[in-house]
Amino acid sequence: MRHLARRIGAVLAFAVLPILPALPAWAVDCRDVEFDGAGFSVCEVDATREDIRLFLDDETGRPYGQFPAVARALEADGQILVFAMNAGMYHEDRSPVGLYVQGDVTRGQLVTRAGPGNFGLLPNGVFCVRDGRADVIETLRFQADAPDCRSASQSGPMLVIDGALHPRFLPDSTSRFIRNGVGTSADGTRAVFAISQRPVTFDHFGRLFRDALALPNALYFDGNVSRIYAPELGREDVGFRLGPIVGVAAPR
Repeated sequence: MRHLARRIGAVLAFAVLPILPALPAWAVDCRDVEFDGAGFSVCEVDATREDIRLFLDDETGRPYGQFPAVARALEADGQILVFAMNAGMYHEDRSPVGLYVQGDVTRGQLVTRAGPGNFGLLPNGVFCVRDGRADVIETLRFQADAPDCRSASQSGPMLVIDGALHPRFLPDSTSRFIRNGVGTSADGTRAVFAISQRPVTFDHFGRLFRDALALPNALYFDGNVSRIYAPELGREDVGFRLGPIVGVAAPR
């Protein structure tokens, strides 16, 4: 009888397996890479499939500031945060320095003139998310084309412009920081977010996007405060409160 029971149990287990729910398959691939002597954490997102969003203020009008606050807000809506990263420079009150678009809400204005700091190191650019695609667009081109972005964050400087490094980058620069940014493919299907694992120069970071990731356009988000939320890599960075945040949301 015990032998028969084991056989029946095995048959029942086999019969149940096909109806178990499949694990979610997100089109987000996070990995650690080495390039020119430095390590980087990279998350590649299929912009044709994933829900790429920008986050700034919660429902009370206060800045989220941290990744867990974004994750909790999504959880309350039956969703999860798959990946996130700080997504542009901000003032002391966490408001964006340049143009910021989140659905029907627009904050700030498109900054087209040179100014102080990295943001004003022209050319700068805009990360623009539309239905089925995401693009890094140089600011003056963005102004001329006026794309209809459902999410957009202006930052700077551009790291790569049509396959060329920013003209002001110096290979022998002594300015090194933990840096993060985003690059996009020419057809807008690939959005690749990267953060350095140790301080690097602008030149080094730009070459990562151009040479290692083969992306024609890339934009610098920030340095020193740079952080990433990538559970796939065991990273849920904490630190200074952030302004704009980019993330991928998915149904629970």
